[in-house]
Amino acid sequence: MAGAALTGIGNALAAAQAPEGAADWDEKNGPAPAAPDAPQALPLHPGAIPIIDSHIHLFDQTRPVFTGYTGGLFYRQVKKPSTPAMYAALARPTGIVGAIVVESAAQYIDDNLWYLEVSRDNPIMVGVSGNLDPGSNDFTKYLNHFHRDPLFRAIRSSRFYTRDASGKVALDPTRVANLKLLAQADLALDTANPSMDLMNANVMLADAVPDLRIIMDHLPSFDPTPANQAAYEAVIKEMAARPNIFVKLTEVYHPTPGDNGIIVKNYEFLRARLEYLFQAFGEDRVMFGTDYPNSYGVASISEEVGLMEQFFSTKTRAQQEKYFWQNSSKIYKWVKRSDDQPTPLAQGKPAPPAPARGGGGGGGGPGGPRGPGSGS
Repeated sequence: MAGAALTGIGNALAAAQAPEGAADWDEKNGPAPAAPDAPQALPLHPGAIPIIDSHIHLFDQTRPVFTGYTGGLFYRQVKKPSTPAMYAALARPTGIVGAIVVESAAQYIDDNLWYLEVSRDNPIMVGVSGNLDPGSNDFTKYLNHFHRDPLFRAIRSSRFYTRDASGKVALDPTRVANLKLLAQADLALDTANPSMDLMNANVMLADAVPDLRIIMDHLPSFDPTPANQAAYEAVIKEMAARPNIFVKLTEVYHPTPGDNGIIVKNYEFLRARLEYLFQAFGEDRVMFGTDYPNSYGVASISEEVGLMEQFFSTKTRAQQEKYFWQNSSKIYKWVKRSDDQPTPLAQGKPAPPAPARGGGGGGGGPGGPRGPGSGS
């Protein structure tokens, strides 16, 4: 019965018409041609679970003002933008009905505006995790400004900790103070990429700001070594003990270090890692995401969906619903944009008045260099 619960998830939108020019497009040949977004209000097949992709990246190197990021190693060779319409043509046939863009290497404050503009124009986009520097003097001003847009649901920053000469991790007081304001604004925090330092810092931050929803991106991509296996298991246990830390079971397919970048696709190996993390964090704290187009050349969107469909086929229907869309609704509080998207289980707060206190100094403005732990 559990396996049958996902029947139809891979072709949940078979009735959808792809944008013109993209009907026969093969994702392995690159993104589909730019086209208007796919039709809305598409009925799901009976029993199918709608999927919200909690992690994609958007960029357009044809913009007059461009930050320089053009995707992962393989996608950079394609030399094409990544837009909502191009993504939708590939994602909708797999059952994905909504997506959240997560900043990647954004350097300037106006990148947030671009994310919001292209998302607003494309109903498949249900949220934005933008770029605001918690170490900036202007953090409070920009937080109050951008989060008035209901699509602005989170920021991505791993610049909230430091390391002393001995390598000991410590929280940065200024950044922690500003992240408390993020929690007061009812927004979430994405952190990436997983490292021992960042995971330990997330534990410390979760204790310092217990009402902040902290997301550890791409946790399955961390490959422990024999030397740090025990420390890895210990920090996983500590993160799992903090109810305000959530994880994305993303980048399950990834090049492995030390093996010439081999991409492991042995299901049993991947299943064991997924099961370990699922059991550690539980059914209420895990989310689906493709990391497209950084996943280009590693796994197609249909492969990403298919892998997690296979893994969750042994779980209950309720657990499947939580992973594929309900948990992201509670964590990001994303916005329903079209009739084919499920009704969110949580709604973001209206924008509050500007906080009375100002953000602290140190670390430069939003255009400063990215700190430890940041990534795709």
